[in-house]
Amino acid sequence: MQEFFVTFEKELYVFLLSLIPVVELRGAIPVGIGMGLDVMTTFIVAVIGNIIPVPFILLLTRPVMSWLKKTKALKPFAEWIEGKIEKNREKIMRYSAFGLFLFVAIPIPGTGAWSGAIAASALDMRMKYALPSIVAGVVTAGVIMCFGTSLVKWVINIF
Repeated sequence: MQEFFVTFEKELYVFLLSLIPVVELRGAIPVGIGMGLDVMTTFIVAVIGNIIPVPFILLLTRPVMSWLKKTKALKPFAEWIEGKIEKNREKIMRYSAFGLFLFVAIPIPGTGAWSGAIAASALDMRMKYALPSIVAGVVTAGVIMCFGTSLVKWVINIF
């Protein structure tokens, strides 16, 4: 069993990195390619790792936020998150599922599968619309990150 983990140590590292909020595949793909993994393996492992938490986030965000608002210490945090979501409500709802896709797909800080799933849940988007939009956004962000990372690696190798 230990041999299995040694063989797939880099892939496991990329997978675990892509599970982490904020880092997600936007951080996992450059790390995987930088460690010498091929682009396709890195892409597949990072996308799978980034998508796994999404259904759970979609299902659990509202109950967790409700609980957070009932606690004295965490109520300000819950209200801050709700404020952020409310600030972007019009942008996301104007384009609905496509807006959510764009929000997740564009690899800039503050966007991604975690924040997209939290926003979709808080905005009461149905799972059947939110999940495919988020998955498509993650795949698109993965393609963008693989291309960008490969381009940067190529430019660095020129010198």
